[in-house]
Amino acid sequence: MIKSYRALIANEEIHTIPLHTNDGKIGYRIVKFRLMPNDPGSANTEHIVKIFTTLQTTATTQINFSDNTLLGAGHVNNDLQTSYYPIDAEVIFDNVTFNQDIYITSKDTKTNTGVNYYIELEQVKLALDENTVATLKDIRNIKQNG
Repeated sequence: MIKSYRALIANEEIHTIPLHTNDGKIGYRIVKFRLMPNDPGSANTEHIVKIFTTLQTTATTQINFSDNTLLGAGHVNNDLQTSYYPIDAEVIFDNVTFNQDIYITSKDTKTNTGVNYYIELEQVKLALDENTVATLKDIRNIKQNG
């Protein structure tokens, strides 16, 4: 089963996508992650949108793929000075299974505007050993970042 989530996220905002269950037997994997400016062609914008497994206190422009809580990152640039390809976007996401809430952050480096995101998650039933591994990873990530 595929679940999709979409929203307009304001600059420096953090969204929570609630996915946790009481028993942790349902897991998710990101299968699609897309970004689109709120008002293409009207302003110079440069958004950095990131997906984390732990709650973030701020939205930043730095992307660190060594951070084991980072599930994905996207960058979309809406440059009005470029007439041939005014919107340039790049997204990268990890192929890991998680069974807890995820958190989306957004930072616009140019004009303080929002950006649209669209995420598709594949829902998978976890075996007991997969459930245990996913839960232990979440606990470790919370302790390291808490």
